[in-house]
Amino acid sequence: MDLHSTEVRQKAVTLLRNGTKNADVARQLNVPTGTVGYWKHLDRAKRGECPGKHDPECPRCDGRPLDAAAYSYLLGLYLGDGHISHYSAHRVPNLMITCSESWPGLMDDCEQAMRKVFPDNAVCRVRRTGCRNVKVYSKHLHCLFPQHGPGKKHDRRIALEPWQREIVDAHPWEFVRGLIHSDGCRITNWTTRLVGGERKRYEYPRYFFTNVSDDIRKLYTDTLDKLGVGWTRCTRNGVPYNISVAKKGCVALLDAHVGPKF
Repeated sequence: MDLHSTEVRQKAVTLLRNGTKNADVARQLNVPTGTVGYWKHLDRAKRGECPGKHDPECPRCDGRPLDAAAYSYLLGLYLGDGHISHYSAHRVPNLMITCSESWPGLMDDCEQAMRKVFPDNAVCRVRRTGCRNVKVYSKHLHCLFPQHGPGKKHDRRIALEPWQREIVDAHPWEFVRGLIHSDGCRITNWTTRLVGGERKRYEYPRYFFTNVSDDIRKLYTDTLDKLGVGWTRCTRNGVPYNISVAKKGCVALLDAHVGPKF
């Protein structure tokens, strides 16, 4: 882990107090944005400027209203590319969704969903090679994402709680969109056919969803079934990790509600 001198940290705090944005401070001092945000939080806490004296309220613990559509989308992202970790240095768990630099629009949607689900918590982006981790810190992450546990998701049982199932049933397209944005893609397939003795090439769009967890794949296919979207299991090298949607009408439905990553 990179250690930054007291001088660099003080320069950052001075710039932040003068109103410079976190990202601009990070670029100017060549420090990760997440580190700058953490320094800002510590400085505000030391001066008693953090908003409120108590932790932000939780929809599960305190009955705070929850943006169900945004949560359904964020849940899909979490089941695909999300991870909850708890570093002792921060003392508060963080939800991290890894987003490729190739899809800036997806990254924006992820951040927007986090802000809607956690309106009183700061959201930041941490740059990594070829990707960025969109993160939010909250003591109530385990309340909202009870699927968290030790080890990889495909090594443990993944099932929705009844209250989560109600949200997904009410906002199924957002859930499917989150899953596809994390572990899916829209591609153009092609094949050839003999027409009048001449072989011609045909192209057609197709959606794939790939996840090692049997439980997560079933959550995806069960939701597709409820939406009337036909799907097939695509086995590659003997491994049935891929779910394909290729029928024209079903692809049109996914195009209308999900669309390609952007």
